[in-house]
Amino acid sequence: MRAMNLRKILVPLGGLVLLGFAWKSYGWAGVALVSGAIVMFLLMHFNRTMQVMRRAANRPIGYVDSAVMLNAKLKPGVTLLHVMALTRAIGELRSPKDQQPELYRWTDGGGSWVDAEFQDGKLRQWSLTRPESEDSAYQPPLP
Repeated sequence: MRAMNLRKILVPLGGLVLLGFAWKSYGWAGVALVSGAIVMFLLMHFNRTMQVMRRAANRPIGYVDSAVMLNAKLKPGVTLLHVMALTRAIGELRSPKDQQPELYRWTDGGGSWVDAEFQDGKLRQWSLTRPESEDSAYQPPLP
């Protein structure tokens, strides 16, 4: 939680330092250039967020094409937005709303699911669960 709060302070502070350096080195032209770069970065981030949300809005909540592939692609520390981009769906919230940690589930058509736990928006841990059935046991082909 500390790193999240520190980042909320350091990123804007870094932008102000860049603006100050641009003013000192190049005057108003430098401020205009750095301001344009900051606005472009913010617009690109906003555009990516909206694209992920638009794609997720067209899919059922908590659905993923393959839970096994999602399990293989997950890494600790990725954001919920990144996982939503991988699944192209909003996860099914399994924990009480607005309580940390948040637990989301994505289920595929075969009945397998991935439960992902997020702390402050970052993936902390996840688990894959596959259904157990008699049909899932390997049977060699008949000659």
